[in-house]
Amino acid sequence: MLSSWLRNLFTMELFDTFELDSGFGLVCLFIALVGLAGNWRLFEKCNQPGWAALLPGFNVVVTMRVLGRPSKNALYFLIPGYNLYFYFKIILELARTFDKRSRVDIILACLFNIFYIVNLGLSEEEDYSGPIYSSERPSAKGGHRMTAVA
Repeated sequence: MLSSWLRNLFTMELFDTFELDSGFGLVCLFIALVGLAGNWRLFEKCNQPGWAALLPGFNVVVTMRVLGRPSKNALYFLIPGYNLYFYFKIILELARTFDKRSRVDIILACLFNIFYIVNLGLSEEEDYSGPIYSSERPSAKGGHRMTAVA
């Protein structure tokens, strides 16, 4: 039983097992490749290695670096329930690193999150403005850091 399942895993019979056609598989492959290309380009815009988009887990650590967060914050994605809140928070912070702060951008980032991030990566008009997390952190006294503008 297990050997026949493994054999089906590496052949086109897998699509027959789940009653899927090869057209569906090609569409999924195309979407995955566009997503990888968008993440690769996004990381390169942020002065990070593009190949990091290919490594699951490490791409989350690189995203934390892009945002200016400590790398250990990637572990928050392993906490059930909290990971959903944290995911949307990271998506919105990533949009802000590209100076996307309007309500429309927030709504688009929440509704079409994967496609919005791919758009940030593949669009030539979008520029990375630097990490956002370190500039928003509250100070030890409980207030927000303020900078004087002359």
